[in-house]
Amino acid sequence: MKHPKQNKRAPQTHPRLAVPSYHRILVKHGLIEKTLPIPDAYEMFLKVGADPEVQKLRRKVARGNKMKHVPALYLATAMALQGMTKQELEALKLRLEEKQV
Repeated sequence: MKHPKQNKRAPQTHPRLAVPSYHRILVKHGLIEKTLPIPDAYEMFLKVGADPEVQKLRRKVARGNKMKHVPALYLATAMALQGMTKQELEALKLRLEEKQV
């Protein structure tokens, strides 16, 4: 008789979850391309979080709301981005591009 733990396989990781959540957040809101390397995506996420408009929205975010697959560390920024309009996201994108140049 086999021991119950012997016939368990390693859990399969969902391919979408193979990339960090900050990468998925930025891709979802169109701030980076899906093919951007993870270290560059993290650098961009830090720049997004440092933007004054995003910081202002982060303070307004309701604490009770939760988003699936987003750790608490990234939750406020993700929710701030979710609350932005397309125009605000485009303006944010332009500000980030200006800082890079």
